[in-house]
Amino acid sequence: MATPAPPSASPPPVRAGGQSLSRQDVLTVLALGAAAWLAWQLAAVLLLAFAGVLVALVLRQLAQPFERRLGLRPSVALATVAIGLLLLLVGGSWLVGANIAAQLQALNETLPRAWQALQGWLAQSAPGRSALAMWQSATRDAQGLQQLAGLFTGTVNATVAAGGALVLVLAIGVYLAADPRVYVMGLLQLMPHRHRERARRTLAACGEGLSRWLLGQGASMLAVGLLTALGLGAIGMPLVLSLSVIAAILEFVPYFGPIFTAVLIIAVALTEGERMALMATLVCLAVQQLEAYVVQPVAQRWAVRLPPVMGLLAVLVFGLLFGLAGVLLAVPLMVLSMVVIRTLYADPLNGRTDRNPLR
Repeated sequence: MATPAPPSASPPPVRAGGQSLSRQDVLTVLALGAAAWLAWQLAAVLLLAFAGVLVALVLRQLAQPFERRLGLRPSVALATVAIGLLLLLVGGSWLVGANIAAQLQALNETLPRAWQALQGWLAQSAPGRSALAMWQSATRDAQGLQQLAGLFTGTVNATVAAGGALVLVLAIGVYLAADPRVYVMGLLQLMPHRHRERARRTLAACGEGLSRWLLGQGASMLAVGLLTALGLGAIGMPLVLSLSVIAAILEFVPYFGPIFTAVLIIAVALTEGERMALMATLVCLAVQQLEAYVVQPVAQRWAVRLPPVMGLLAVLVFGLLFGLAGVLLAVPLMVLSMVVIRTLYADPLNGRTDRNPLR
């Protein structure tokens, strides 16, 4: 009588293609999962570090002309840029700082009247009355009041913490700009030796992509601020300087920033009458059209080409994930993601390893 065969060991896990998973594959998956969990837990710290990287890139871009044209060492060129920015900040504060502070104070006092004027203007039409009714219903609702209170508390806390976060970001940016090679080489040491060259090319492409985006974004912000100042000054709008500064700063947040700027300008203009509000509306439309069809095409010649839908989705996704910091850093994070995907996945998949990942 034949003896029964001993029970066989359980088969090893297999991939979708039928090949067995090795221990190295399992460890790699576990390591990636642990890294993703740790990154999620440290999201606030990583966002601050990323903001510091952007500051470092700005400082390096400003220091490069001094290195190339004057032959200065990188440390000397960076010190020259830092001193120049400090003198510019002090000089600008001395020249127009008091005027900006006075206008911001006046703007703060004008906002309640602007809100009342906006409510009165909305009440004159059926769609406006519907919008006001929806707003009043939301504010009467207990859950809506709770959300508004939480938003107010979060805003206050964010304002208190903003000063310390800004100092930390500036410190990170200065240290990174002073000697970026040390940090790049340290990061590369964490990679397996066979992947270091590919990681080095990816980091270089990311730095170039973010630098180009910063150049284009800086040009857009400056152009929007100047165009807004010229347009509002031409129609005799009050608080031109403060509103122009706000318009330039909010240009950093695509889509939602210009919308908020337009609403603010029109609301302030309503305190001067409907005719001023109409002219302010035309100015906002003109500035946005010039920015979209003149400034952006010129800036895109050297900046990263980010599709509009991708920029909008970036603001929504990163805003929901990380709050205000995610909204402010949404577009550079999307630029970084696009460059990494093109460099590590799309171009090697298509057999193109020497292609410019920014185009």
